Amino acid sequence: MSEFDIFDRRQVQRQRERAAAKIGEHDFLLREAGESLADRLCDVTRTFPQALDLGCHSGELGRILNGRGGIERLIECDLSPKMAASAGRLALAADEEALPFAAQSFDLVASNLSMHWVNDLPGCLLQIRHILKDDGLFLGTMLGGETLKELRRCLQEAELQEEGGASPRVSPFVDVRDAGALLQRAGFALPVVEIDTITVTYASPIKLLADLRGMGETNAVSQRRKTCTRRKTLLRALALYEAHYAEGDGRIPASFQILTLTAWRPHASQQKPLPPGSGRVPLADAFR
Repeated sequence: MSEFDIFDRRQVQRQRERAAAKIGEHDFLLREAGESLADRLCDVTRTFPQALDLGCHSGELGRILNGRGGIERLIECDLSPKMAASAGRLALAADEEALPFAAQSFDLVASNLSMHWVNDLPGCLLQIRHILKDDGLFLGTMLGGETLKELRRCLQEAELQEEGGASPRVSPFVDVRDAGALLQRAGFALPVVEIDTITVTYASPIKLLADLRGMGETNAVSQRRKTCTRRKTLLRALALYEAHYAEGDGRIPASFQILTLTAWRPHASQQKPLPPGSGRVPLADAFR
């Protein structure tokens, strides 16, 4: 593992391996984001016969797509062999940071809530553009910077109170502005980044932690503390969560910010912006 790696990819894989058997009990967020991604695909008039589901988990997105967008052949891959095996159909274990596919293999690459664990995100996007055919489409969802802001605050506050310092407890996520810039840097055309927030309420903070573990989404930051959280610190964090955020009925909210990325491999047929100074209507007239 490089000293520059933000995430421990082996830990990400281990967490997914553990989660694979029972992820169906915790995959509500994957299904919600997957439905939103599939809706974007339905807005496109062309078809995508050869498609890749990158970071497929147990195949939730493939089941949602179910041939939408004219998909005739869907390849699914995941960092976890157990996840890939549970996806079934045409599935394999593969790393988003080292894609094993030939150039211009796919009309569509879709990725649902997986790429926020990638260390070299610019490199991953370059590889995706490489395996797309000309005028091929990339659709992806990933967690954004405001995800789990409540949990982040309470864990940091509890550690400061109980231990006099804070360690990385919640993954750093990509900002919406950074996501658009990364798509452009990777050479994609017509990049669009949309943002949505899903708020889930729980009977208690411990239920949230159980869901995160069940999805394989617990802390995999390379600089995380390698020992278990002290019981006193964890209890303090749970108490702070309830004190700061409990609603009238006693339930607590958890925010998941979803970034949806849409971009195309460049092609001559695509729309292009007009050159500066080519407009024929004065700006002042447009505001009248």
